[in-house]
Amino acid sequence: MSTLEELKAALRDTLAARGSLGQIQARVRSEIFNALEETEDPKPPMSHENLVINELIREYLEYNNYKHTLSVLLPETGQPAERIDRSFLS
Repeated sequence: MSTLEELKAALRDTLAARGSLGQIQARVRSEIFNALEETEDPKPPMSHENLVINELIREYLEYNNYKHTLSVLLPETGQPAERIDRSFLS
C-alpha cells in the first residue's frame, strides 16, 4: 500500500507544482455546487443591485488573481458570463 500512497503524494505534488491542483479542486467544488443547485428550488431573479455587487466582487477576484474562487462564484450566483461594461459600474 505504501506504493499507492507514494504515487498519490507524487501526483499531488506534481499537480501542485504545475498550478493545476487548485484549478482541479475548484472545478470539482463548482460541479458539486451545480449538482446541488439542480435539486433546490429555483432562485429568484437577480436584482440590479445584486448584479452590480457581484460584478464588483468578480472584478476584485480577477484583479487579485483569485481564479479558483471566481470559478465557484460565477455558477453559484448565476452571474452572467459576460462582464458588465465598466462605465456602467462607475
